[in-house]
Amino acid sequence: MARISRSKLAEQTWNALKQAFPDSACSLDFDLPERLAIRGILSAQCTDKRVNLTSKELFEKYPDANSLADASDEEIAAIIKPCGLTASKTASVKDFANRLAGEWGGKIPNDIDELMKVRGIGRKIANLIVGEIYGTPAVVVDTHCKRVMKRIGITDSEDPAKVEKDIMKVFDEDKWIAIGHLSVDLGRAYCKAQSPDCGSCPLSGFCGRKI
Repeated sequence: MARISRSKLAEQTWNALKQAFPDSACSLDFDLPERLAIRGILSAQCTDKRVNLTSKELFEKYPDANSLADASDEEIAAIIKPCGLTASKTASVKDFANRLAGEWGGKIPNDIDELMKVRGIGRKIANLIVGEIYGTPAVVVDTHCKRVMKRIGITDSEDPAKVEKDIMKVFDEDKWIAIGHLSVDLGRAYCKAQSPDCGSCPLSGFCGRKI
């Protein structure tokens, strides 16, 4: 059987994922923009469930950027420790809070490059921030998305930047935000890193993964 084009594969992937996960959305809590951004920072190598739980305590004590900027590193670190990478995430939270309360004038920039100036914010988190807060078309390539897209055949790469570009080539802009969330849903439910449930997967009829 001839291999289908990536554009056709993307179309099939989108239709199958939307049918399987019609309520797909970001699993990080979103009450205020700055809080979502900080949850994004805390989410590196940590589950969203843990981030949501830990951030609740953080924002009860420090409800806004000004109070976080005034908090000591030790105070922040003591709360966010369960999220791991405590030192680097503390520095990132502080840097973000200082910029938001200072040079940004209380408004998060809708600018990936500007956000990436914050210590510890890479392209993935910057894309998450502009996508969720402003609806700016951006693809969040996390471990689930990277794994899923390679197995399906949308990309041959494991480099997040290359995976992002490959996704952007075959999915329309208005699908970029959602495809990241849908990939996470698929990765959690079926396309797990270990022992993927290919037999029950809604993409099993066309997925390029070799069993």
